[in-house]
Amino acid sequence: MALTATIYQADDTFAVQELYHSNGWTDGLPIMPPTAEAVSACLEWAGLPGEQIIGIEPVRERPITAEKLAINAVMAGCLPMHFPVVVAAWTALLEQEYLLHGSSASTGGCAVLLILNGPIRLEIGAESRFNALGSSDRATTVIGRALRLGLINLLDVRPGAIDRSTLGHPGKLTYCLAEDEEDSPWDSVAAIRGVPPEVSAVTVMAAGAPRQLMNEWTTDPKEILETFAAEMRANMRNYSIWPGNYAIVIPKQLREHIRAAGWTKADISEYLYERARIYRREWASVGKTAVVRDRGDTEYSAMDSPEQLLIIAAGGPAGGFGAVIPPWLGHKSHAVTLPIGACVACGPPPIQ
Repeated sequence: MALTATIYQADDTFAVQELYHSNGWTDGLPIMPPTAEAVSACLEWAGLPGEQIIGIEPVRERPITAEKLAINAVMAGCLPMHFPVVVAAWTALLEQEYLLHGSSASTGGCAVLLILNGPIRLEIGAESRFNALGSSDRATTVIGRALRLGLINLLDVRPGAIDRSTLGHPGKLTYCLAEDEEDSPWDSVAAIRGVPPEVSAVTVMAAGAPRQLMNEWTTDPKEILETFAAEMRANMRNYSIWPGNYAIVIPKQLREHIRAAGWTKADISEYLYERARIYRREWASVGKTAVVRDRGDTEYSAMDSPEQLLIIAAGGPAGGFGAVIPPWLGHKSHAVTLPIGACVACGPPPIQ
């Protein structure tokens, strides 16, 4: 397959690393050399010509080609079988609703959260249980990293350039997890958002760092979910009051208690929509008295509707833990879900 990217020569693998690090083409970690053979293998697996435009970055109108994505995927450590996920995730990122430029340039320091659903999870060996948010396997680690490297090298989203993050968080290296669909009583994230369960899909969300919580002292769904709601309220006090896509991760132990009571994901969403609310006056308790002004009695909800909540069944089989993943800046950016390997222009619009 003919490629158009510039070819660089290096004497050995150490010289390759120095070439990439000295040019700012990596994230600080070693990379896999993107040889023509490896890049072509990714493109052939996905059935894409190198010049295929995956999308246009909306603000600077910069085209993103399949070849450039494949180069960064190989650098991240992706195998050809991982590349269709990378392509679908980038297609979702480039949707207007995601607000890629705003979330990438913000001082708020969010990262791209990827949620994998459907058969492809099993095909690529994505682990959805132990260490689900901690680089539990090759597939989720390298796929998440491929997005970060692409942002750096294709859109100049590097610290001090486009990326103006004050702090950032470790999810900027990789932030990808697969849902445990086989051991969950509920429909998957993608299925709830309109993708048939037999179709592989990816959801992208501009997300803050995960906020881990624990409640091992009850089997009552309301009491368990109150711990999640409290964490969402804390985020509204300490970070952003604006509503948007929150994601929560429910591992098996807590999931079983909720399932045993007959609760569905819709029930969970409705409960948290009602409970994750604060009054503006509560900002005074965390040092933000100056912004309360005369609106102390104004009530804010973490979400505009229950449907904005992304509920992910994932995590190890034991331990009363869970996580809340807050949005970057409320309704400024919307999560986008797309089928993997589908022609976006040939079917319905992406799910937001």
